[in-house]
Amino acid sequence: MSHIRLIFGFHAITSRLRQNPASIKEIFLDAERRDQRARDLAKLAETQEVRLISCDNTRLAAMAGGARHQGVAANIDASRSYVDIDDVLDTLTEPALLLVLDGIQDPHNLGACLRVADAFGVHAVIAPKDRAVGLTATVHKVASGAADAVPYVSVTNLARTLRELKQRGISIIGATADSDIDLNSVKLEGPVAWVLGAEGKGMRRLTREVCDRLVAIPMLGSVESLNVSVSAGICFFETRRQRAAQEAAGRPAIKAAAAPA
Repeated sequence: MSHIRLIFGFHAITSRLRQNPASIKEIFLDAERRDQRARDLAKLAETQEVRLISCDNTRLAAMAGGARHQGVAANIDASRSYVDIDDVLDTLTEPALLLVLDGIQDPHNLGACLRVADAFGVHAVIAPKDRAVGLTATVHKVASGAADAVPYVSVTNLARTLRELKQRGISIIGATADSDIDLNSVKLEGPVAWVLGAEGKGMRRLTREVCDRLVAIPMLGSVESLNVSVSAGICFFETRRQRAAQEAAGRPAIKAAAAPA
């Protein structure tokens, strides 16, 4: 069985270039893209001695099969693991926007969360290695290409990873039904990592304790909880809405701080 797979998007490809360039067979870049982002990727590919192929947007669209490709795609050896959260964060040109999933064991839920993450420009999805479904074939199918477009970071100790994110200036916000703080009343400025647990069970105690804030999505009907992917979509919509308003007001959000020396 072939392990060669196509991935799309600058974040996913740049992260792999930095972490595991040997796993990249070739990169396809839109010939019309001459912006700084494209130039930086081309320079990095040259430094890592990875073949870069210039092509038109029509070819990229056909390769992507409807997925959002951002003008760049790459053939990669999917049998090799590659993503580290520091490599993702170090490539960002805007404040970090992360999704942290605690205890998601349903592959359909994870696949749907990856689609939400891709739709809202989330830079990475983070999940623990234990008590989590991981990137199975079902996840890839449900995600409809998003599993290759959004970096998926599997970590050994989720609480420790969240503390490390806080050291980099990223706000850790947990979504939970039992919080007294309403999503509509929260200012979402700067780098943010949203933490969501499994439907019904929610986040584990230690994960909750690491969060800077716990926030509830306002519910007006009779149901007590939403599917985790629906909750993620609401949280990221509000985050992107506030960021757009801040930029329109001339107050660009602050980038994440560099890793401590």
